[in-house]
Amino acid sequence: MKLSRWVRNGLSVVAVLAAACGGAQQNGSQVALPKLPPGHPAEGPEIAMAPAEKSEADTAVPITANDPTWGSRDAPVTLVEFTDLQCPFCSRAEATIEQLEQAYGREQLRVVYKANPLPFHPNAKPAALAAATVHGLGGNEAFWTFYKLAFDHQADLGDAMYEQWAKQSGVSVPAFRDALAARRFAAPVDEGVELAKKLGANGTPSFFINGVSVVGAQPIDKFKQVIDAQLAAAKEKLAAGTPRAEVYRVLVAANYKPHADEDEDEPKPDTTVWKVPATGPALGPRTALVTIVEFADFQCPYCKRVEPTLQQVRTTYGNDVRIVFRHEPLPFHPRAEPAAELALEARAEKGDAGFWAAHDKLFDSQPKLEDADLEQIARDLKLDVAKVLAAIKTHKYKRDLEQDADVADDFKANGTPHFFVNGRRLVGAQPFDKFKELIDEQLVKARALVSAGTKPEDVYGEILKTAQDVPPPEQKTVTLTGPAPVRGSAAAPVTIVEFADFQCPYCKKADETLAQVLKDYPTKVKLVWRHFPLPFHQQAHLAAEAGAEAFKEKGNDGFWKLHDAMFAHQGDQDGLSRGAIDGYAKAAGVDATKFAHALDTGANAASVDADAKIATDAGINGTPAFLIGTGTPSGSWTAYYLSGAQPIAKFRKLIELTLKPAAHKP
Repeated sequence: MKLSRWVRNGLSVVAVLAAACGGAQQNGSQVALPKLPPGHPAEGPEIAMAPAEKSEADTAVPITANDPTWGSRDAPVTLVEFTDLQCPFCSRAEATIEQLEQAYGREQLRVVYKANPLPFHPNAKPAALAAATVHGLGGNEAFWTFYKLAFDHQADLGDAMYEQWAKQSGVSVPAFRDALAARRFAAPVDEGVELAKKLGANGTPSFFINGVSVVGAQPIDKFKQVIDAQLAAAKEKLAAGTPRAEVYRVLVAANYKPHADEDEDEPKPDTTVWKVPATGPALGPRTALVTIVEFADFQCPYCKRVEPTLQQVRTTYGNDVRIVFRHEPLPFHPRAEPAAELALEARAEKGDAGFWAAHDKLFDSQPKLEDADLEQIARDLKLDVAKVLAAIKTHKYKRDLEQDADVADDFKANGTPHFFVNGRRLVGAQPFDKFKELIDEQLVKARALVSAGTKPEDVYGEILKTAQDVPPPEQKTVTLTGPAPVRGSAAAPVTIVEFADFQCPYCKKADETLAQVLKDYPTKVKLVWRHFPLPFHQQAHLAAEAGAEAFKEKGNDGFWKLHDAMFAHQGDQDGLSRGAIDGYAKAAGVDATKFAHALDTGANAASVDADAKIATDAGINGTPAFLIGTGTPSGSWTAYYLSGAQPIAKFRKLIELTLKPAAHKP
């Protein structure tokens, strides 16, 4: 589970409390907090509702009462994020922050939001003002609900949606409308922009982790490296007598470097040559000495913005450059996948020329990519309109798109547009000079290869012979003991071991994905459940003990019936109370007397704790977590590791790799 900014688990603030929710200061007075249901994961002193202490406002990276905050005030590590709600890279980074929340929890990690709407994003500042207004009226819990809705529906940013999202966040719409019109809460946005300039955070997303700068939507390992180092530093400070409330101030003073001194720490360009396969529709001959592989999304405004630059590249270099297109429809662009379906159908009907004609029409039409727009493009291109519409409706080319997205993921092309110039990485809608610099360098190398006897059409392959291949997926080794519930064919060659928590909303979300996996691989995949109740989920351990007892009494059938019932009612106010669980067990056919005795005496506590120890011993810190490997696991077992409620494509990738190791090769 992502150790959520608690409203993200689907439990919204009750509407009748809308005008009185949150811990924000309004006109100098403290607003009452909503009463949480007993055992709610947000209940207790850890949630940072109260204004930050004055000492934090005096730090180089200040935190004030105006800042939306998730996590404990006493967390040893604080991540301050400068974010633009219209920035697609911020949306991508948000998924990483959610994984970090999941991995470290609110007692170890605090996340603080600061607005930095960029001037070339027309909807960014209005969205930031709306978010600040929600925070001012409703406090942290309302803010994080609004924040998540804005990123989930980034293409829909606008006044009407802000009011709708404010209402969903538990804020009175009339109060929101009046406060927004009066700009009552504009100060935090302006302060965020000015602070970003002062700190040199000129792009988004930008992060400061206890004062350590991390720029951009970096891979999660980059964040973990900094966070782990800061956890160790905080431990040393605490051991030396630093009060917990002073750790942030002390570590920021030690870590932060003024912007003027940061040049020496600027990340160096990625000079690695990557073994990126140049498969896909191409512009330019196979004899071109430079191959540019582009990962792009037809709804991405930056992909559209770079199109004139790519045209300039083709005009300047002619047949010396070939451009190969690979699809990466981003999940927050809902029209990207239908547009890609049209382009692939155009290629199926009219070859590469048909694809590129569709490519140009789609970017010309952007942002108008609704069904009617796509139908008109199909007519203009003289495609078989019925086939195009059917391809869009049935997701005909979904697996092709997933394969391209897998390659993008392999090579950390985490955003669009993303280019590889003869294997050299170039990120974003860069100006022509950036492309020219790389292309000229690669032309010199390519011509040297041709002079040495390499045929022009073999240059790219020759370069890739010594290029860096993708690293293998992460693996973990666990030592599994004791029986565990199994779902699916017992003879299936692939096993997914899931470590999960019945109170974790992301485990519930992943459960839907796993059901589809088992449907797609009915004879090839089985699922094994292992309990991992997280300590801050007050109802999770009892629920796990209940599951263990149902399995003990009724085997797989009894466990999965209880499992399904607990997830189905997880979001109910008393959905995981003792009384509710007793009712689910009765419906599952479990002996009520034995069941009650087992829960009253903690008869299954040790077995639940043993499962959790298996996870922690393997370095698994959050739920859901998955191991995907061969056979029926027992004893020491090594398998591919997947963390969090990932999309089904991630599971398919590792399942196919387990079934056919060569399937990983893009």
